[in-house]
Amino acid sequence: MSEALYNAVILRLKLAGEVAHRLAAADGSATRVSPVCGSKIIADVALGPDGRIAAVGLDATRACTLGQASAAVVMERVPGMDAAALTATRSALADFLASRAEAAPEGWAIFVPARAHRARYPSILLALDAVLAALAEAGQVAA
Repeated sequence: MSEALYNAVILRLKLAGEVAHRLAAADGSATRVSPVCGSKIIADVALGPDGRIAAVGLDATRACTLGQASAAVVMERVPGMDAAALTATRSALADFLASRAEAAPEGWAIFVPARAHRARYPSILLALDAVLAALAEAGQVAA
């Protein structure tokens, strides 16, 4: 029997993701809206001198449950990454969700139940897409 999509772990993360965490001084900010469900996430990034993400802020208050849970994972996992690492994580997660890869990127295995729900992939990827757009706005591009 497969695990429920909206399980206790996802719902706990949703609670963490439904609180807005914006940065007062961001090097880049961007908003992304899911074309599938209308979820909206605003991302802020502050960069260190080496171009890595020193801090990330997300407002996922207008995102769905999976978007908010994903935002909570992003808040935990993204600091310290550069654009190339973040792009690789997003690609690996997309491949995992679509069953093109067996292993999820570290910290993302909680979304195993979503693999059976293709229409939910954009919601899970939305926070990463918003942070990537904020990095682009800050002048950072994946290598």
